[in-house]
Formats: sequence, structure tokens, C-alpha cells
Amino acid sequence: MSEILPLPLSLLDKTAFLAFVVGTMFGTGLQLSLAEIWQPLINIRLVTFGLIANFVLVPGFIYLFLNIVPVTEPTRDGFMIMALASGPPALPKLAQIVKGNLAFATGLMMMLMLGTVFYLPLTLPLVLEGTQVSSWDIAQPLIFMMVMPLALGLLIKAKYQYVIENLQPIVFKISNLGLFLGLAIRLIIHVSDIIMLLKTGVFLVCAVFIVFSFSVGYLLGGPNVQTQRVLGVGTAQRNFAAALLIGTSNFSDPNVVSIIMVTSLLMMLSVLVLGKILPALESTQLTAKETTEARQIEDVL
Repeated sequence: MSEILPLPLSLLDKTAFLAFVVGTMFGTGLQLSLAEIWQPLINIRLVTFGLIANFVLVPGFIYLFLNIVPVTEPTRDGFMIMALASGPPALPKLAQIVKGNLAFATGLMMMLMLGTVFYLPLTLPLVLEGTQVSSWDIAQPLIFMMVMPLALGLLIKAKYQYVIENLQPIVFKISNLGLFLGLAIRLIIHVSDIIMLLKTGVFLVCAVFIVFSFSVGYLLGGPNVQTQRVLGVGTAQRNFAAALLIGTSNFSDPNVVSIIMVTSLLMMLSVLVLGKILPALESTQLTAKETTEARQIEDVL
């Protein structure tokens, strides 16, 4: 399924991805303080549910599901790698798209990325025999592409408030440009892969993966709708960077990488759709609930 990108397109794709991730993290640092990022993580219940959803429920469900549904070995490998890799680099941007809690999204992302650095090297060889990856291999790109831009943004916000007003709109535009340019390129490149998934029925596995992951995260996101949205999309969108590192370094079959690429792309597109329909759906549900409660009060009176 996999195709080799022409050099100019490959370079543009990597540049767009870098602009998106670095821009998002830098922009997040300009908007928040360290205390604001830390504050939501004080909620032990929410943190525990976030860890359980990402490191237990999603990998466990996908592992069982793939043992029931007949799929090829490369397909199984690709989905399992995605299931084990938590902490999406795009989570702060996804939180903005679905109108979630940005501070919680940033703290959750950092927590899940740190967990993945230690979790993947331990669990991967148990699930996929013969695969291996070191913690430093996973941590290195995350430090340079995410932690450092975030730290720089936090520093500028703390020390140089006067530049933020002019800087934020520029960073926001760069991040958005990287996101939509990257999505457009990957849609063009992987349209044949998506069609192949539709023909082979693997698309159904991908859909179940996304729906289950979002649902379990959303339901465990606590009573606050903004944290529900963040944990929902944060669980549904996996750590593409870590998954791709494993896929390219451990598997010679290009179909493994194709599954990772296409699944990540469909997860991102799903979040964009959710960003449009989720607030409206929740508003409708809230209105219906208020109407029911009002009728119950009238009946009592």
C-alpha cells in the first residue's frame, strides 16, 4: 500500500508537520503559565482515568479485537503500535478545535508522552515479538520538537509579556498552516491507501479503533465538558511520531507504516469533524435535559 513520496513533496510534508507541532507548542506556552498547566493534573481521579484509558483500556481492547477480527499481520502490527503509543503531539491544537480545556490538554499530553517513553519499550516486545525501541529514541524528538518550544513560550510569557500580543497571531497562523497543509499532502499521498482499506474491510477496524478510543476517553473525562472533550480526543488521537519511529525502524513491510499513517490521518480528520458537531450536540442534549427537568418541576407543582 505504501508509496514513496517525491523529494519536494516529502520535504514539504516534513516542514508542514514541524511547523504544526513546534508552532502549536510554542503558541501554547505563550498562552499559559506553568501553574495553569499543572493545576488540572492535581485532580488525581482525572489523571488516573486518563492513564487507564490510554495505557490499559485502548491497548487491551484493540489487542482483543484484532484477535477476533481476521486481518493481515502487517495490519495487526500497525494498529497495535498505534494503540500502544499515547500522548499525541497535536493535543493542544485538538483541544482548541473542540473547544476543550487547553491547560488540561497540555498537561495531559506531557504526562502521556512521559508515560509512553517508558511504557512502549516494556510492552512492545511482549505484544509484537522481535520489535524493540529505546526510551531515548522516543524521547529525543519529543524533547526537541515539543518540550523546548513549550518551555520557550512559557519563558517569553513570564518575562516578556509585551511581545505576546503581536507574536501570538503569527504563531497561530503558522500552526494552522502546518496543520492543513500537512493534512492536504497526506490525503493526496494516501488516498489510494484509504481506498484499499475500504475495499479490504480494514477501514472498519480503524473506525472501531477511533470510536472506542474517543468514547472511553470522553466517558472518563469527569463531569466537566471541557475535560471530557480533551480526554476524548486525546485518547482517540495517538502518538503518531512515536508510532512512526517504531514502524520505520522495526518493520520492512511498508504496509505497517501505511496503516500507521492512514489511521493517524483519519483520527485527525475525525477530530476536525468532532470540533464542528460536538459543541452543537452537547448543547442540544443540555437543552433537552433542561426541558425535561422543567417539565418534572411543573408536574410536581
